[in-house]
Amino acid sequence: MDKNTFTNRIVVLDTETTGLNPQEGHRIIEIGCVELVKRRLTGKRFHVYINPDRIIDEGAIAVHGITNQFLDDKPYFEQIVDDFIAFIRGAELVIHNAPFDVGFINHEFSRLKKKAVTVSDYSEVFDTLAYARKKHPGQRNSLDALCKRYGIDNSHRDLHGALLDAEILADVFLLMTGGQSSLLDEGPSGTDESSIITEVKRVFADRPALKVICCNDEELAAHQQRLEAIEKTGGACIWNQ
Repeated sequence: MDKNTFTNRIVVLDTETTGLNPQEGHRIIEIGCVELVKRRLTGKRFHVYINPDRIIDEGAIAVHGITNQFLDDKPYFEQIVDDFIAFIRGAELVIHNAPFDVGFINHEFSRLKKKAVTVSDYSEVFDTLAYARKKHPGQRNSLDALCKRYGIDNSHRDLHGALLDAEILADVFLLMTGGQSSLLDEGPSGTDESSIITEVKRVFADRPALKVICCNDEELAAHQQRLEAIEKTGGACIWNQ
């Protein structure tokens, strides 16, 4: 998919579950979402823990560290579903290995005593795993592998967590689909071409020289790491030329 497709509202989503297969009765226990508008993080999030009303597999606990005791006082899915739908409605959902998360969400929808709905009734879905496999064929494309490939620090990620993984995936998505699509914000809607400034006039006045603040070694290293990450997206980075 062309990166220019992603110009409006995007919700990066991840879930944690009691096990691997909803058809075996496994349930969602955590949903984490972050919002992007015009490829920029807005700071808006949706994050909730959910009581699954069943025992969590030991293997799943080893992955995310969430226990039944922790979830005892958490709401059930039917208590949070309206807020969840309100957050994702009309957005493009960005999910890593989307069939897994979408399958679980649709299973939760099917259990509700309401008209049967699916994720596709509210949102389109973009699978970053499928995209990464096409962009990097024959390579490992787990979220951890993509973080390493694009220079994203995920050292604080000891266990999986839906919100943390959604935040990390947002960084991966932006770099993998081309980074920042434009250095300039769009102008006001309806702007007439005749009103656009086409000439820059330099104004010279008596003023002191601007103070030059040099970066330190740590800042320089971080800057170089970012340039290398941009290079890895496939486009030439003019600052390295």
